[in-house]
Amino acid sequence: MKKITLIFLVCFANIIMAQEKMVAYKGIINFEASVPLFEEVKAKSENATCTLTLKTGEIKSSVFIRDFHFKIALMEQHFNENYMESGNYPKASFKGIIEGFNLNIIGNLPKEFRLKGTLKLHGKSKKINTIAILRKLNNGLEITTDFNVNTKDFNIKIPEILSMKVAETVNIQTVFLVQ
Repeated sequence: MKKITLIFLVCFANIIMAQEKMVAYKGIINFEASVPLFEEVKAKSENATCTLTLKTGEIKSSVFIRDFHFKIALMEQHFNENYMESGNYPKASFKGIIEGFNLNIIGNLPKEFRLKGTLKLHGKSKKINTIAILRKLNNGLEITTDFNVNTKDFNIKIPEILSMKVAETVNIQTVFLVQ
């Protein structure tokens, strides 16, 4: 009888813990630092992770810098070696809160929430205040964001010779399907 009770409690605890958080392991992060009339500076990662705590609206995400891929291999190499120094700063992360988060008020139509938190990138941290758009899908909850950051805020140096071809303001778009 004690074994059955213990098995039931372990299973029940796992169900409760599973309902406390939703997770994505294959989130998408796009960034673009293109300048008109020059070759696009654009990359994508499809390996970002995201965890959403349902009770508090706390959200955490991370991505390995080397997981960003460009159309041009040489651009990717320069991105990792010269700009992002991914050997020294292998990861970018975000930790924040979706203000007013309540899973019960989110439906199939997109709903906007204020997202506040800290982005850690290239050894620096910067407060981010943006909009997160959430909507329920059959297989989870979609969370999307679209915001800009400045390379100077993260001590990312763009050589003067390339400053006309690479924007200082970088657009970042994220899409996570947490389950």
